[in-house]
Amino acid sequence: MANSSRSNIIRFLAFTVLALVFVPTSKAEQLPPAAEEMAKAYGLDAWRQIEGIRYTWNAEFPGSVKPFDGGSGTIKVSRTWEWDPTTGTVSYEGKDNNGQPLKVTYQRSQLSSQSDAIKNEIDPAFLNDQYWLLFPFHVVWDSSATVTDEGMQKMPIGNASAERVMVKYPSDGGYSEGDTWELYVGPDKRIEEFIYHRGGTKKPSVVITTWADYKKAGPLLISTDHRGTADEKPVRISLSDVSVKATGSENWIKAQ
Repeated sequence: MANSSRSNIIRFLAFTVLALVFVPTSKAEQLPPAAEEMAKAYGLDAWRQIEGIRYTWNAEFPGSVKPFDGGSGTIKVSRTWEWDPTTGTVSYEGKDNNGQPLKVTYQRSQLSSQSDAIKNEIDPAFLNDQYWLLFPFHVVWDSSATVTDEGMQKMPIGNASAERVMVKYPSDGGYSEGDTWELYVGPDKRIEEFIYHRGGTKKPSVVITTWADYKKAGPLLISTDHRGTADEKPVRISLSDVSVKATGSENWIKAQ
């Protein structure tokens, strides 16, 4: 029961995502201007200057890790990552399926030779958490996604309006089958809110959150606080201790 509960926690907010290529080619010629401008506002043009990122992904949502207690209380999850996008080296610090402390380092290019824990739990968690960190870039990077500008629309939280950029993944093939993201982009080209619709049957089906508490980590702009709902239940995703290292430097630049 304990193992099952821990596994469910890890998967609770795991988006199904495409296989990632971290030296991407731009598909800017296919993008609406609003999407390209948004990605650049987050530092897309400076991405190749980055050879290290550190951050902790935190989640809070209703539930309990204790069996037979009716699922009351709040579940809190924290996962700390260090990642070199130029080599694909990932270091993880957090907990395993049994709730025990775990530290691992692995190469994403050698994933097939890694342990089942890394292949089935750690790396999927890395993909999920990294999408929360850098999704504006994936609007440009993910070549299979269809991106459209839907014009000014009412945002899902409150009564304000913003430019809605839709990101849709194909319903057949890949790891993001049928997933759709609605990004509500303000006049400063920053995402203010979003809606995530899962294409498959896993839960949660719909996640709606704010994008707030923006900080600069070197040339990158990061939203560090996301509050809203997952299938109409309260949820908060936050990113803490974010820092980056530029190519050729030994110094880490903390987000502020």
